[in-house]
Amino acid sequence: MKNSHTADNSSPPAPILGFVANSGTGKTTLISQLIPILNERGLKTGLIKHSHHDFEIDQPGKDSYRLRKAGASPVVLVSSHRRAVITELDGNEPTLAEQLGCFPPGSVDLVIVEGFKHTFYPKIELHRAELNAPFLYTNDPSIIAIASNTNLSTELPHFDINKPEQIANFIIDQFLKATE
Repeated sequence: MKNSHTADNSSPPAPILGFVANSGTGKTTLISQLIPILNERGLKTGLIKHSHHDFEIDQPGKDSYRLRKAGASPVVLVSSHRRAVITELDGNEPTLAEQLGCFPPGSVDLVIVEGFKHTFYPKIELHRAELNAPFLYTNDPSIIAIASNTNLSTELPHFDINKPEQIANFIIDQFLKATE
């Protein structure tokens, strides 16, 4: 699957690769191990993490929180170390295409996505046998590979979920080359 367009048919800022799995599989753990490997190999990696929960990124009592609660949106909190943009949304489910707009063209080499399971874009499924959950790839043609802790009988490339170097090799040697 060529990664040339997002769900709304616009050009993404960089190749997009998702990681999907049932809850408790270890998506965040694997991604947090994978990003440093990709960075060490020269890739600037951005990330979008979808949450089904309401959350507060700033804290009560802080100026940014007070200003946001007063009605400012977005609120940009910036220092010489980092920037956070906090935007109130309308309560409708956000789309992956909308979130990709947060990345200026050329700002990253790869956008990793955790979530947006039901959106059609290239994904790696993570699977742990002990969770007794069904595989997702059988019903999702946008899954291009699987990382698991069990032997698989599938045509898809598959890797050991506990060896992030294998997944990094696939991303660099096959996925990114296919999107060029």
